[in-house]
Amino acid sequence: MRLSALDELAARVGLRVGQGVAEARACLPELDVIEADAAADARLLASLADWCGRYTPLVALHGDNALFLDVTGCCHLFGGERALFDDLAARLFHMGFEARLALSATPGLSYAMAFAGRQQVLPTGEEAAMLRGLPLAALRLWPATLDGLAQAGLKRAGDIMDLPRAPLARRFGPDVLTRLDQALGREGEPVSPRLPVAALSAERQLAEPVTGEEDILALAAHLGGNLEEVLTQRGLGGLRFALTLYRVDGKVVSIVVRAPAPLKATARIAGLFRERLAAIHDDFDAGYGFETVRLSVLATGPLDPVQPDFASAGRSDLSLDDFVGKVEARLGGGVIRVPVLNESHVPERASALAPFSHDAMAGSAAAHWPTRLRPMRLFPHPEPVEAIAEVPEGPPITFRWRRTFHRVSRAEGPERIEAEWWIDGETASPRDYFRIEDQGGRRFWLYREGLYGMGALPPRWFMHGVFA
Repeated sequence: MRLSALDELAARVGLRVGQGVAEARACLPELDVIEADAAADARLLASLADWCGRYTPLVALHGDNALFLDVTGCCHLFGGERALFDDLAARLFHMGFEARLALSATPGLSYAMAFAGRQQVLPTGEEAAMLRGLPLAALRLWPATLDGLAQAGLKRAGDIMDLPRAPLARRFGPDVLTRLDQALGREGEPVSPRLPVAALSAERQLAEPVTGEEDILALAAHLGGNLEEVLTQRGLGGLRFALTLYRVDGKVVSIVVRAPAPLKATARIAGLFRERLAAIHDDFDAGYGFETVRLSVLATGPLDPVQPDFASAGRSDLSLDDFVGKVEARLGGGVIRVPVLNESHVPERASALAPFSHDAMAGSAAAHWPTRLRPMRLFPHPEPVEAIAEVPEGPPITFRWRRTFHRVSRAEGPERIEAEWWIDGETASPRDYFRIEDQGGRRFWLYREGLYGMGALPPRWFMHGVFA
């Protein structure tokens, strides 16, 4: 058992990472040791990244102990860079986190400053002066590279900033110059956000926290009104919406709904969230209340303007899109499915169930389906039957299926369907389908797999569906 992480107090008394727990307790008997849990640490960092979304949508994870926040264009919402910095530091402190923060023009320099304990907002133009006094370990170099630099007497960034670049790269590798240039802004270092950035967002910061669902829905409707105007100007409608609620204690609750067709109407957006909140009512925990509410449009689509006719004026019947949206908001996305065609002539592969959408509905139109008679109920997997035919290539006269004996009164067929050799293999057998009616009036769809005289085994019979 060895120490994998220390707080500042433990480091100040001389303990170090990698030290044995027994040795550490001998040095400090009152040492409090907690077993490391990497998965729990990762979940905590991810939840903290969600919470930091209140400052900027561009939040990226860096390693297992750091976050990058790109606050470009966001600082004015909090009164400037210093106000944002102070607000973030104060909130983290009251939430119980011991964090190091730094704000500068580049991610690399901000990380280096925080690593070295230089917690401040660095004015633009002072990057080189600040970097000179920072240790090389703050530049995120590999341990082997740092050991080589230390052996050469190079321990601070200022020791290498004025050295010739070519010999430095040749001896210690190109990463040294890359990290140096990234910190100084000579080379870009993009921040890859942990979550995709929403197309549109509207936010409301509250003077008093809210806890009631009706209050939250009212705020969602208000924010939806702000987004409706922008969507109208762009000729777009929202397909996926997210209502993000920032709780007072730092927990973030995100509610996502999907619309089957692009929409912008405030009432319809709020209606989707009403259904979703009704579905998660027992699991919805407002705690001490939410202090910030944000409504985001995660995906958009073109919105075709439709002019209602006089006959439909005043009608309040529910449209198909509204019905699908409400059902999926309450029960989850994809619960309503429609049959769509696939490019296959094998019956069990010719169609599939896809989540409802207008594209899927277009693909399931009756005009696109084959005109051949197919059973009302098609089994996903054909079931074996025992059949007897009068002639080898003819229809069966009797068959046994699911332990029930049937005597055939009428039969139509065969309809031959060849196998798909690119899927089933070149040795796959063809199928001869028959429409069968027994003496009780029940109708079935059977097929014979294989041909007589072809192969060592005789053909086999299968039940593939039943007619209404």
